[in-house]
Amino acid sequence: MSETAINTILDYAREGAALRESFLTQAAPTINALGLHVAHTIATGKKLLLCGNGGSAADCQHIAAEFMNRFQLDRPPLPAVALTTDSSIITSIGNDFSFDQIFAKQVQGLGTQGDLLLAISTSGNSPNVLAAVAAAKEKGLFVVGLAGKDGGALARQCHACLTVPHANTALVQELHITIGHLLCLLADHYLFQNVAALGPYLEGSLPLPLPQ
Repeated sequence: MSETAINTILDYAREGAALRESFLTQAAPTINALGLHVAHTIATGKKLLLCGNGGSAADCQHIAAEFMNRFQLDRPPLPAVALTTDSSIITSIGNDFSFDQIFAKQVQGLGTQGDLLLAISTSGNSPNVLAAVAAAKEKGLFVVGLAGKDGGALARQCHACLTVPHANTALVQELHITIGHLLCLLADHYLFQNVAALGPYLEGSLPLPLPQ
């Protein structure tokens, strides 16, 4: 057994665990506020749209599947669409227009006012994700970003952005999927387990908290 390899595993685990604890401790109130936004979006008959590239595209599909099928609670499907899955749409837009437009044109066609866009970019600077954000804001969607490092342009252009302040893309992505899981967990909580807590926001007696 290679001692160097074992140390590599343990060093990676420790770095990831420290980042996870420090980030989630600081971001917990924001994640809860975003959970309320997601639950409110679904309760008012709207949907989630998700976009990202590479590993972030896989995260979009993973998160959408948790909403559409189930997470930990058996409940009805919740409307979530990953804009990363239709190869014919993506390649036709990329061929006829630009790869930068593959998500924006889908947002223009599928998005409606009151929907929520979850835009994922570890760099915060993916041109096609930023174009989707711009299109979403034009159509009246609430835009949530997941980014890494310093958040890049994404952090400045979203209504709310959770930025994992780390340069290691893999560790950033691990926290992004954790955030996705927590949003599923919170949506289930507010929609099915603690409906009374969501009620005042649906009635309009309380404004939805603006995530910081």
